[in-house]
Amino acid sequence: MSMSDAACVETLLRASPRLMTVLQTARDLALNDWLIFSGAIYQTVWNVRSGRDPDYGLKDYDLGYFDPDTGWDAEDAVIARVRQAFASPLDEQVEVRNQARVHLWFEGKFGEPYAPLVGTAEALTRFVSPTFAVGARLEADGSMTLAAPFGFEDVLAMHIRPNPLWPEGAEFARAAASALARWPEVTISRRSGT
Repeated sequence: MSMSDAACVETLLRASPRLMTVLQTARDLALNDWLIFSGAIYQTVWNVRSGRDPDYGLKDYDLGYFDPDTGWDAEDAVIARVRQAFASPLDEQVEVRNQARVHLWFEGKFGEPYAPLVGTAEALTRFVSPTFAVGARLEADGSMTLAAPFGFEDVLAMHIRPNPLWPEGAEFARAAASALARWPEVTISRRSGT
């Protein structure tokens, strides 16, 4: 991962006042191993890079954390705590999930098996595209930690391709079509034969 690419992504993310509010509030919650990831990150990068409002097209802010307590009651308490920490409309837009629990419900919701994770950043390796697999955390000193197991090239290029570690499925096609409808300059690559 290139330091210049990481610095570029950080600069683009810091250009969104709303995302910075989400990052600051999440930091103050002090959840274990937390990241804001997925659409809140790549869509903000695309918006600022293409001259759109930083919040254009954003539906929610995915907040992942990792707690070995996989009980529903523990996660529910965190969900309530997060909701109370955010003012409206962010209280309804920040969606928090314990990444240690994802394997318990994923197959029932998406029809595919999902092995347990060992940390929040590992979840990024399972996203349908490297473009979506970027996470950010604001540290106590104001610095930003970025997680991008596939690097930043795709997100900066507004390019969507299948995750090289997983089969290309219907979820990839749905996500790519949704992104293309909102950002027509996005390019999409498919695996040959699909």
